[in-house]
Amino acid sequence: MPFGTEITANGGVNFRLWAPAAQQVELLWSAASVPGQEAQSLRMHRAEDGWHHLELTEARAGDRYRYQIDAGLAVPDPASRFQPDDVHGPSQIVDPRAFDWGAAESAWRGRPWHEAVIYELHVGTFNAGGDYASIESRFDHLLKLGVTAIELMPLADFPGQRNWGYDGALLYAPDACYGQPDELKQLIRAAHQRGLMVLLDVVYNHFGPEGNYLHCYAPDFFHPDHHTPWGAAINLDGPQAHWVREFFIQNALYWLEEYRFDGLRLDAVDRLLDTSQPDLLDELAQRVQAGPGCARQIHLVLENDHNDARRYERTPTGQPRHFTAQWNDDLHHALHHLVTGETDGPYQDFISDAGSSPGPSSGSGPAPGSVLESNARFEDRTTQLIARALTQGFAYQGEPSAFRDGHRRGTPSRHLPPAAMVNFLQNHDQAGNRAFGERLHQLISAEALDAAFALILLAPSPPLLFMGEEFDADSPFLFFCDFGPELADAVREGRRREFARSYGFTDAASRASIPDPNDPETFTRSRLDWRWRDHPGKAVDPDTGSADLSQQRRFSLCRRLLALRQAQIAPLIPLIEQGGDALVFGRGRLSTHWRTSDHRQLRLIANLNGEPVERPSEIKPPCQSGLILDHRPGAEPTTASETSGSTARVPIRESHLAPWSVQWWVSVTVRKP
Repeated sequence: MPFGTEITANGGVNFRLWAPAAQQVELLWSAASVPGQEAQSLRMHRAEDGWHHLELTEARAGDRYRYQIDAGLAVPDPASRFQPDDVHGPSQIVDPRAFDWGAAESAWRGRPWHEAVIYELHVGTFNAGGDYASIESRFDHLLKLGVTAIELMPLADFPGQRNWGYDGALLYAPDACYGQPDELKQLIRAAHQRGLMVLLDVVYNHFGPEGNYLHCYAPDFFHPDHHTPWGAAINLDGPQAHWVREFFIQNALYWLEEYRFDGLRLDAVDRLLDTSQPDLLDELAQRVQAGPGCARQIHLVLENDHNDARRYERTPTGQPRHFTAQWNDDLHHALHHLVTGETDGPYQDFISDAGSSPGPSSGSGPAPGSVLESNARFEDRTTQLIARALTQGFAYQGEPSAFRDGHRRGTPSRHLPPAAMVNFLQNHDQAGNRAFGERLHQLISAEALDAAFALILLAPSPPLLFMGEEFDADSPFLFFCDFGPELADAVREGRRREFARSYGFTDAASRASIPDPNDPETFTRSRLDWRWRDHPGKAVDPDTGSADLSQQRRFSLCRRLLALRQAQIAPLIPLIEQGGDALVFGRGRLSTHWRTSDHRQLRLIANLNGEPVERPSEIKPPCQSGLILDHRPGAEPTTASETSGSTARVPIRESHLAPWSVQWWVSVTVRKP
């Protein structure tokens, strides 16, 4: 790659910095072989294109260096591979060829996307060690659960010792608080040996507010007229944008090639302002496909509030043209509003009386080509949005959004396969952006949550679990960081202002109770408590003083559902080439189905409601032998074999659906719901 240091054929090091605003750059180099030696100052050669170069034959891996700009400020390398002393310290030379991946790694080709069960985690709070090795120590737990992919929250070097990772300043340097670069590679190698994919969350829409010095010597990185909620917008289509774009494309290739990640999740790409053709996203996807994507299966996932279906189009053979999938926030928001009743923020777009809206209950009607029906006796907009997002991908496919001041959002997505969406009940945002970081099991009944799991974990879109969700973790996931004093005050007050219009936080006294993101205790409270797993039967509920078995119960349910998914649902997913159809017959009551290319049908009948309901005449179950799950409160779920693929034969009360009940069927008979 053109950025950062390069180990040369003769064993030396080539130093390279793109600094178009600098007239003179000095390399400040300290040899690791001479500890305590004062850094030597060596003038670099300036080229006409803004690049500064110097090859130093004496330099070796482990040496440290900085760049001094115009005899003034000394800065780290923006493409540093490691920062042992944090974002303001010197960079360290890393030899990317030194790690021994072993023969087994050369045979790893990844896993197909239809097998994906994703587990999102934060390295620092997932386990007591807070490092890469502590993740590896929980592989047995994740494999027993049924996870096939680990997704790490961003690793790019951030200021201080505690951060979610979205304040990264040096995008090529995995943060030193989690371990050495080779320890990250060891984690990925070990995961591959156990059959686990490893995905990485990356942030290309902004740099963090502390530790980034690009504006001092490469101001062309930033667009003068655009801003994001987190800082200056990146210049992707203005003058000098070529090297800016290349910086981010090379970063994606770097994680996939040097660290052998199996995919990337790109954060909030709707904040990438780019009028180029192709734009940065399309060019990045093309370069990945032409590079590491040629040798193994690489999965690129987006968080994209624009709901742009074009990004996820498939080839005639069913392969992604550009990106594999998008996080399905629409489904989350609609389902969360249904089970919690919350209406703050984006949830206002999913309430039942929100005016003009997607779906047949509004004057706008369904998207072209959609099949989304409602029983006129039981119209419920929230449930229609759940059904639409579940079967078609996006709930908003061009309709106006009240949360976004009436701006239209989204494009038609029914032609996309379910695999183009990632479904979830929780993720880092949905827990951490709450004032007190509550998890969903602390907001709703166990019966409601059981039904929601039965829906999400068996739907044909890949599911994502957020760390601890699988055992009803009692620890919150709070927003935490570790900025310097001046910035820390601004972040704390800004965090509290964000909630000023939220229910329960309209006065200063209530907002003062929101945890301080910079307090080390906020970070410590967010760490998972594994006593239920490490010392079974000894985990004690601090309120009642009794043994708490709910965590084992939740884990058992999730494990059984994921085993059923792997045996019964995953083989069908490649055969479902487009969205499905749905019928809504009351609040939380819906029937959906997807057809496969070999003439089978995957069908859901659900009553996500606390009251039983008579099954409408339009909702007739398929043949009884096709039942793979019959879930209802107070009874063990009746499931098909989790290994043989055979289906259950159990009596079904066809006239009524129990409260919070979910049934899944696989049938050869295709009939209208």
